[in-house]
Amino acid sequence: MHFNAPPSLPRSIAVLLLFAYQVSAFSWAHQTAHGDEPRWFKGNLHTHSLWSDGNNYPEMIVDWYRENGYHFLALSDHNVLSEGIRWIDAREAGKRGAVDALERYQERFGEDWVETREENGNLLVRLKPLNEFRSLFEKSGEFILLQGEEITDGFQNKPIHINASNLRDLIRPQGGESVRDTIARNLDAVTRQRQRIGRPILAHLNHPNFGYGVSAEDLAAVVQERFFEVYNGHPGVAHLGDDDHPSIERLWDIANTLRLQLLQAPPLYGLGTDDSHNYFGRHGSSPGRGWVMVRAKWLTPEALIHAIEAGDFYASSGVTLADVRFDAESRTLSVEVEPEKGAVYSIAFIGTRRQLALPEDVLQTTAEGESSPSYRDGIGETFHTTTGTRAEYALTGDELYVRAVVTSDQPHPNPSFDGQTEQAWTQPQGWREYLASDSPRDE
Repeated sequence: MHFNAPPSLPRSIAVLLLFAYQVSAFSWAHQTAHGDEPRWFKGNLHTHSLWSDGNNYPEMIVDWYRENGYHFLALSDHNVLSEGIRWIDAREAGKRGAVDALERYQERFGEDWVETREENGNLLVRLKPLNEFRSLFEKSGEFILLQGEEITDGFQNKPIHINASNLRDLIRPQGGESVRDTIARNLDAVTRQRQRIGRPILAHLNHPNFGYGVSAEDLAAVVQERFFEVYNGHPGVAHLGDDDHPSIERLWDIANTLRLQLLQAPPLYGLGTDDSHNYFGRHGSSPGRGWVMVRAKWLTPEALIHAIEAGDFYASSGVTLADVRFDAESRTLSVEVEPEKGAVYSIAFIGTRRQLALPEDVLQTTAEGESSPSYRDGIGETFHTTTGTRAEYALTGDELYVRAVVTSDQPHPNPSFDGQTEQAWTQPQGWREYLASDSPRDE
């Protein structure tokens, strides 16, 4: 696009026209680069490096995610930000299962980039901070990095971990007088930083079944928590539960039913993450197992977090959705799968009905951090199941909420538990109408 003013125009008018043209050209270029319509961005918000207990250098990890089709990534090491000066023993990665980590790092980025020194006969490697290497990878509209931290806390012997994405300052574990108090205090610390620095920070609770530290009742009771991991790729997080503990999906339905019926509070939204630690082979918690797909207009931390907070995202362990929408007028949740060749898909619509009776004091009488008591089968009821790549469910008016889970018959290429197939999880819908009613529990 070029602008040439006619020679007969007065200079003042020509300047105004040039300014208008420049504004128009900027708008055109911006729309061309970013588009007017929201699109799907793939990302992982739970990743570990040699800054804590991962086994690879951060640049190598970022390079893997970028080259494997991700649009955003948060490095979220335990109780530390990737900033400042830090040197580690070159043998440390090998102790954690890495294979020739330093040699691969030097080959990929060059010996001029990789800084080493000797100290007391040991070879040390400098860990590069995020602000030093992010410019190597970030590209507008294609890939960005978010500063992250896994705030690693606990109560007694129960692990309580909360990820904060897009934070600026380190948040120390806040502690607490109970499981629920510990969750709440750490969330409050995230909120305080968000308000202080004036930018969005996403907090989500990690792997509640890890060590069975957080029960469904705990998830329900701490209503300021809005996000948790419905899928975490670490093999040690007990995704399926056991004879005494519910699976993560059932825990989700129990917590959301308790929130809506007893507390008149919004439900939890579910994220998928890798929780990656191992980048050499597929044992342990390796990358590429779980992620979120976020629908936003721009690939910026602000746009991504606002979309997640609005529920415009889904979690995946391998299934890709072409579209997922909730029409508020018709109260219909629709799902369309982007199919893989040879795969057969089952689409289930799951939720809890309004008339299900719950004991009023269950949140008070259940020991914090302990497994959920037995609940009636009505929690997490399958309303409808379809085989195929498209399905929809119109709420009839007696549901607290409905969510969809799409399951492929294809085995997961890098499973975190035995018999795992690829899946995708949408967020619960229909609950706003329930909370907006005058007497939700009486309906």
